[in-house]
Amino acid sequence: MKITDEIIDTLESAEAWVTWGVGYFEQHGIYFGHGTDNALDEAAWLVLSALELPIDIALSEVPQPLTAAQRRAIFTLFQQRVERRMPAAYLIHEAWFCGLRFYVDERVLVPRSPIGELIVNAFAPWWPANQAVNRVLDIGTGSGCIAIACAHAFPDAAVDAVDISSDALLVTQKNIALHQLQGRVSAVESDLFDALDGRQYDIIVSNPPYVDAEDIAAMPDEFRHEPQIGLVAGEDGLDFAIRILQDAPRYLTDDGILIVEVGNSEAALAARFPTVPFMWLEFEYGGHGVFLLTAAELAEHHETFLKA
Repeated sequence: MKITDEIIDTLESAEAWVTWGVGYFEQHGIYFGHGTDNALDEAAWLVLSALELPIDIALSEVPQPLTAAQRRAIFTLFQQRVERRMPAAYLIHEAWFCGLRFYVDERVLVPRSPIGELIVNAFAPWWPANQAVNRVLDIGTGSGCIAIACAHAFPDAAVDAVDISSDALLVTQKNIALHQLQGRVSAVESDLFDALDGRQYDIIVSNPPYVDAEDIAAMPDEFRHEPQIGLVAGEDGLDFAIRILQDAPRYLTDDGILIVEVGNSEAALAARFPTVPFMWLEFEYGGHGVFLLTAAELAEHHETFLKA
């Protein structure tokens, strides 16, 4: 199935383009997982973006027939999605996380962490609803989505959004401004904790690089567009998680909690530290490989982490 001028001229409605797009995407076997998980949602997202319409509008409400310029815009997005294997979020510079819109490009990963579900629930029940949150740290912030979502969840908290990549932090700053949070969310260039001496946080959350060598080699082409610095974490995927575990106790308040995503490297981490009581969190909407440790647990096992 190819996009031809005849098809472009024939598909006059948004619904027709979405229906055709589903077949087009499925035929070409593109990978979903950067904002959608199926061809229907991906096609609808691209069509509505090309038409500069909100993503929650019903397709039946889109005025028709579409203009020639509108049909050509949809054609261009569909073609790039298939031929370049470019994630849709990069094509339209838009991603959604915790119900919030973010600007994204190839300097940052496309937001998709299950940690979002925890943020929406304000980390309950692991953080008591009646206990104030004064400071939050997001390590490996990328687009800033986790940091900014935390700022929305805890309106009185100051949030540090940390990344080693100055390029990524330009995107972070763009999103901080988009959400008008310049007074509460700070973009900090730092290799994990290196630039944070003297600071302490109630909640430290991180979606660091955690993909091991085997998984990197097997990833679909769509992942090749993402910055590899945000994905690759050594042979077993634990290079950054272990460093976080080693240093986090110095930066947590006495009642603080640490939440880290390690994805498929969960088994490797559990095997490396069999005596550590990692709490592996469960998610209603899918996701795995996210652990929680309290400040007390981190302190108790600090020597174990330092020996790793």
